[in-house]
Amino acid sequence: MNKRNDSQAPVRKSRLLPGSLQGQYLIIVLAAFLFIPVIIPLASLTYTIVQWSSKSDMESGAKYGGTSGLLSDWHAHAANMEGKSDAAIDEALIELKRRYPEASMFWVDANGATRSQLPPQLDIPAQWTPEEAIRFMKASIGKDPYTVIAFLGKENAGSSFMTIRMPREAISTGNPNGSGTPYYIAFVFVMFSVFVAMSLLFFRHIRRRLLRLQSAMARQDEHGIPEPVAIKRWDEIGALEYSFNGMVAQLRDSRQRQSEEEQLRKSLVANLSHDLRTPLTIMQGHLYQLREEPLSPKGQQSVSVMQGKAEGLGELIDNLLAYTLMTSGRYKLTLEAVDIVRLARESAASWYPLWEREGLEVDVRLPHEQLIWQGDRAGLQRMLDNLFQNVVRHARDGGYIGLALEKRHGRPCLVFSDKGRGLNSESSATGAGVGLAIVDYLADSMGLVRETASSEEGTRVYLYEKTKAKDERGFF
Repeated sequence: MNKRNDSQAPVRKSRLLPGSLQGQYLIIVLAAFLFIPVIIPLASLTYTIVQWSSKSDMESGAKYGGTSGLLSDWHAHAANMEGKSDAAIDEALIELKRRYPEASMFWVDANGATRSQLPPQLDIPAQWTPEEAIRFMKASIGKDPYTVIAFLGKENAGSSFMTIRMPREAISTGNPNGSGTPYYIAFVFVMFSVFVAMSLLFFRHIRRRLLRLQSAMARQDEHGIPEPVAIKRWDEIGALEYSFNGMVAQLRDSRQRQSEEEQLRKSLVANLSHDLRTPLTIMQGHLYQLREEPLSPKGQQSVSVMQGKAEGLGELIDNLLAYTLMTSGRYKLTLEAVDIVRLARESAASWYPLWEREGLEVDVRLPHEQLIWQGDRAGLQRMLDNLFQNVVRHARDGGYIGLALEKRHGRPCLVFSDKGRGLNSESSATGAGVGLAIVDYLADSMGLVRETASSEEGTRVYLYEKTKAKDERGFF
């Protein structure tokens, strides 16, 4: 319980840290919400500054100081015309024409008559009405040429005015109305790109850390336990890595305890097998002496039963000791070429007296040809003995035991058969599980396979070599 609470502590702590994944994600979301109300006004301000700067630069580089300079100069000239006669105004306008040679200009007196067109202009009426004046002003707004209209005199109280029309190319180095637009678009694009890049980097960082954790899970030792990972940041993923390391530590502790318990179990079985062997030998000796004594038929029968049970117990102790040695790696096997047909025939001959005493019908059908298997001779002999013993213990009621050489899966196969009630039926005998476990262990160690087919009509055990892997040329 304490370990689980410790592993959860970093999770609760990481949620309060500014550097947690939750905090970082909230910052990105907040930036996204502030993008329109903050970034857009900022971009507009930048656009205005760039526009003003561009306009100032263009006007400073223009011949007449730009539109603002021409506007102020023309109004100043118009103010200086106050009190002058028509002839003086004409002379002043001629002088202004010399100053602005690219421009066209004229002035209109108080009676609405056009005076001093420099040069003559076809679209200028000879006599002006208020409607024509208004129409002319509206038509000149934002057009080329640039038109400036100024009333004569400082107070601008009269109806006389003078007009200058200047080609825009003479007063402007570019178009100030659109010069800042690319900067505005570029600024918005850059800010949006920064937002997208921050999001991609955030999730890329998360993905890399998760892949590193996945890679650590895939790296396992010989016991299938993954390696712990280094915790670099205390956020949600850091808490996951912390829990993962705790799980790895628990697995290693569990594996260590399991190994110690397994070693203790094997040592206990080995010691018990050794300690039971001595009193069992003494008991078998006394039972042999009792058989020599004059006993009643019931006494002789009881001694026979005890001798059978003692022999079975001795075999069980031998199997337990052998299985303990095998699983602990102390049962050495020496593989060599063994004629399995000859070994099976010799083993069956040694078991024949017992089968005959048990009343079993023996059916041995082995060919005289050799069949060479790579295996340990003593291990193969133990396998055959355990399979024969299994029939005697559990299938003697069938009254039959068979041993033959057949083909299975295209390979030569030893077949052990009986006519007992099958493996699914109950048996009063003990020790068969350990015996078959020894058979399976030895078979796997020597590259053999044991298959069993059982029914109410009997059991058939198949023993054959595994399929050999093909080499690069396709041969076995």
